[in-house]
Amino acid sequence: MYARVSTLKGQHPEMQLAELRDYASRRGWEVAGEYVDEGVSGSKESRPELNRLMADSHRRLFDIVLVWKIDRFGRSLKHLVNALADLDACGVAFASLRDNLDLSTPSGRLMFQIIGAMAEFERALIQERVKAGLQNARRNGKQLGRPSRVVDLTSISRMKADGHSLRNIAAKLGVGYGTVRMRLAAGERKTSRRRAAARIGMQGVKSSVPASGKQ
Repeated sequence: MYARVSTLKGQHPEMQLAELRDYASRRGWEVAGEYVDEGVSGSKESRPELNRLMADSHRRLFDIVLVWKIDRFGRSLKHLVNALADLDACGVAFASLRDNLDLSTPSGRLMFQIIGAMAEFERALIQERVKAGLQNARRNGKQLGRPSRVVDLTSISRMKADGHSLRNIAAKLGVGYGTVRMRLAAGERKTSRRRAAARIGMQGVKSSVPASGKQ
């Protein structure tokens, strides 16, 4: 069973746990363990005891996860659907006491499908809002993304010759490691092409000069 309280001021998980223990006893379930996050906000997807519970579900240390209420377990609709799908993949059922939800029953599995459809609908709405916002920004002439930054190849080459690592160079120039690496590689390719062109030019000059002593 899993319980959570957001703050330690006037809140105690024992109220949730007492009801969960009573419900488990009425159902004839043996309590394999109690996972309690105290003083942890529900907005956080990563919680110590929740993480431990999910890890134990992968080891099949229990058959069902019992919570007092869904909002004690899920951070958001998306997180709830992903967590329930993860439990289902491990063969672990889920039940919420106050929401009267038991995914080990046919009606509970139907409810899970409805929750999943709602999550998909929520994702679609978010994507539509994001796209509409980007289109409106473009119409208003706003430049999207980070502003382009000029990276001086001469500075990179000089610092590399002085023994600086690429990551150190990136940090000093305030750019990403990948940017430094790509800029340096592009410079090396350009230098190689110039040297190759120079060699071809020299060969052309030599071939046009007549050998000495020959008419």
